[in-house]
Amino acid sequence: MNILEFKIDPAGNLPIQTQVKTLDEMTQNLPQGFYTTFSTLLNGTKVLGLHTHLQRLYGPALEQGLSPSVDEPTLRIRIADLVKINLPKESRVRLILTKNDGAIHLGLQPFVPIAKQVYENGVAVVTTELARESPRVKDTGFISSSADQRRQMGRDVFEILLTKHGEILEGMTSNFYAVQGNTLITAQNGILLGVTRHVILRLAREQGMSIEYHAPKMNEKYDEAFLTSSSRGVVPIVLIDNKPVGQGRVGQWAKMLSKAYQAYVLERSEEIN
Repeated sequence: MNILEFKIDPAGNLPIQTQVKTLDEMTQNLPQGFYTTFSTLLNGTKVLGLHTHLQRLYGPALEQGLSPSVDEPTLRIRIADLVKINLPKESRVRLILTKNDGAIHLGLQPFVPIAKQVYENGVAVVTTELARESPRVKDTGFISSSADQRRQMGRDVFEILLTKHGEILEGMTSNFYAVQGNTLITAQNGILLGVTRHVILRLAREQGMSIEYHAPKMNEKYDEAFLTSSSRGVVPIVLIDNKPVGQGRVGQWAKMLSKAYQAYVLERSEEIN
């Protein structure tokens, strides 16, 4: 199924004729800009941390003196209208604010949840020596520069972990965490601070975990590892570069945090408009 693309204009949502089949392909066809990606909840009415997602566009635009094509309240109304297209399914949405003219583009596709077996059995990931140039800004240039690595993701590789000097920073499209005992270890610098990451750190403390803010080392042994993202929640990792993590199965902390996160999402998700 092709991606539905719209240019968000003061006059309305303007459809763009396109034949692209992925959000990354749509992104690479547009001028460089700032972007964010999220999925809707509760029949297209809510999004977890929507304001934070939108500030990934409006914050950098303000810093660079760009004038976005519409303001945040207007964009919220347009999103709420467009996600109705996919009902009764939820929607996966990508917003891009282009640097050359401040135009906002919206890519839309039905959201397909991850299979239950992924959470029950865990996933395999691989590492690559790569890091974001501007980790606090979600810039579409990173999608283009990491295109070769992204092509590795498929049936046998769930995610690519970005590393630097033997330390794991984050996932290509996620944040990364290692667990030793009851301690959660995650990088603080050189990463994109994900919306879900903020929630997970809070939930981890509430569950009795201590937190160490440094990048986990690739050559250390960990009891568990997992990644998080807005659309996937908590995904347990059982293999890194074909080497088992802990006992090579989903750990108790990942299970506990996943359950807590699901409850948090239902309770705290934000109305789109």
